[in-house]
Amino acid sequence: MLIDKNMSKSELVKRSKISTNAMARMGKNEDVRLDTLVKICCVLDCKIDDIVDYC
Repeated sequence: MLIDKNMSKSELVKRSKISTNAMARMGKNEDVRLDTLVKICCVLDCKIDDIVDYC
C-alpha cells in the first residue's frame, strides 16, 4: 500500500505520528496497538482490514 501511495516507511511514521518502534514491531509481525493501526489508516485513507491479516 505504501508503494501505491508513493510513500516511504519513514514518511508514514512522520505523517501518522507513530513511533519508529511501532513500525519495527509491525515489520516483525509483532503486536501493535489498535490506535497505531487507526492512525496509519487515517494517513493511508484505508480500512484496518486493508493493512491487517487475521484469522
